[in-house]
Amino acid sequence: MIQTIELTKKYGGITVLNIENLEILKGQSFGLVGNNGAGKTTFFNLLLDLIRPTTGKITSNDIQVNTSESWKSFTGSFIDESFLIGYLTAEEYFYFIGELRGQNKADIDSFVKQFDEMFNGEIIGKKKYLRNLSKGNQKKVGIVAALIGNPEVVVLDEPFANLDPTTQIRLKKMLKSLTDNKEVTVLISSHDLNHVTEVCERIVVLEKGKIVKDIKTSAETLKELENYFSV
Repeated sequence: MIQTIELTKKYGGITVLNIENLEILKGQSFGLVGNNGAGKTTFFNLLLDLIRPTTGKITSNDIQVNTSESWKSFTGSFIDESFLIGYLTAEEYFYFIGELRGQNKADIDSFVKQFDEMFNGEIIGKKKYLRNLSKGNQKKVGIVAALIGNPEVVVLDEPFANLDPTTQIRLKKMLKSLTDNKEVTVLISSHDLNHVTEVCERIVVLEKGKIVKDIKTSAETLKELENYFSV
């Protein structure tokens, strides 16, 4: 589904990402972990063509992401609040994304309704601009918007950050359900080893831009990761 070949990204002569080969299968729940500066967000930015590679390429469904835009039709993502449009309300933003996905307001209203518990009465119908929402509520809006249109690929950078414990639990259940049928590929980066081992069947560890571990998640994975990062 997603293949990375001889991918590098350099800034001012310094290599911040160097991945020779990485293949993520269709329907896989994939976790990316590493310390600050490891290259996690850089990789996601390259995958979403937000920045260009220095060398190499990423393909999604056999489409090279920096030479075509056709992958966008089956990809949903949320990296940070810069993805939002601050002067819109949540409803206006959902309708905007829905229009891009070929969905009408009734479709979006029906879709958003299923997230009432997650929104906890703080987002829909409040006539608040996105820029005036808390970081946690902005995160909720961004994640839900990324799921509009039933994308085949979902990319989320630090999805658990700024969320309260109840929402974190609901989000984990939702992310697990996305890959139950093996039709949706979910990519998550996180600093929280507990969350990522609960949600992801495969975890890759980045260090200084390189893959140092590629783990199939098991009962021992959390301990293995904790031991690695405690050295």
